[in-house]
Amino acid sequence: MTAVVAALLGSAYVLGRSLVPDQTQRHATGVTTEGDGPHYADQTPEEPPTGAPTGTPTGTPTGIATAGQSAGPTEAGQDGSGQSASGDKLFGAHTETGNARLALTFDDGPDPRYTPQVLAILREYDVKATFCVVGENAQDHPDLIQAIVADGHTLCNHSWHHDVSLGNKSADQIRADLVRTNEAIRSAVPDAPIVWYRQPGGAWTYPVVSVSQQLGMTPLHWSVDPSDWQAPGASKIAATVLAQAEPGAVVLMHDAGGDRQGTVDALRRILPQLSARYELEALPTDPT
Repeated sequence: MTAVVAALLGSAYVLGRSLVPDQTQRHATGVTTEGDGPHYADQTPEEPPTGAPTGTPTGTPTGIATAGQSAGPTEAGQDGSGQSASGDKLFGAHTETGNARLALTFDDGPDPRYTPQVLAILREYDVKATFCVVGENAQDHPDLIQAIVADGHTLCNHSWHHDVSLGNKSADQIRADLVRTNEAIRSAVPDAPIVWYRQPGGAWTYPVVSVSQQLGMTPLHWSVDPSDWQAPGASKIAATVLAQAEPGAVVLMHDAGGDRQGTVDALRRILPQLSARYELEALPTDPT
């Protein structure tokens, strides 16, 4: 009996071994056993997408700048001449006062509706400013030019007819325009110094800077622009100026050239806070 049982057990063992897959053959298929990592020795690098430029790493989105690349041209300034907020293409025009004081500047006047209101508010807070006046307006309103000077403010030449393209004209044409504007100002205030020039739209060119300097004027740009020329409302104008003001800033606003009541109303909100934070100045009549 014992011999029969032993024989049966031996037969079962042989049969079971024949049913187990060969482990060596399993490795040869390339499918790993537990504990191995995947390994595909014959796999080639993934081909770049069709049309991808040579040398562009696969997976880098096209049209998006990487570190060290330019994302594209800077946005043009309001005059469309390509100035950027960083001060490119200003040809040396001043954007700061050169000290810790802040300068308020008013362009495009004088205007009989808004300039007297601006002067009254500045007088109320004992603040001096700079008025960049247009020649034909100075000719039409000499009394306002006189009032500006009488209150101790600085005058700035802003061209005869607010010609944004003036800088693209010949040097003789530029000179005639600026001289005509100075003559209109001096017919109202003969002894008033005019030592600053601001190009309309900030559209500076080398010729307009050169001619203004030859006439004894220093080119004047700005560092804070609340875009009040677009009449966005007093609240937005005031908020922008107060947020961007800093020591040495030159603030651009307008007392003419359209509906400027928003600027007048904003000024009443701005001055108490600016006066508490900074010393406000009219730009000097001797910039050197």
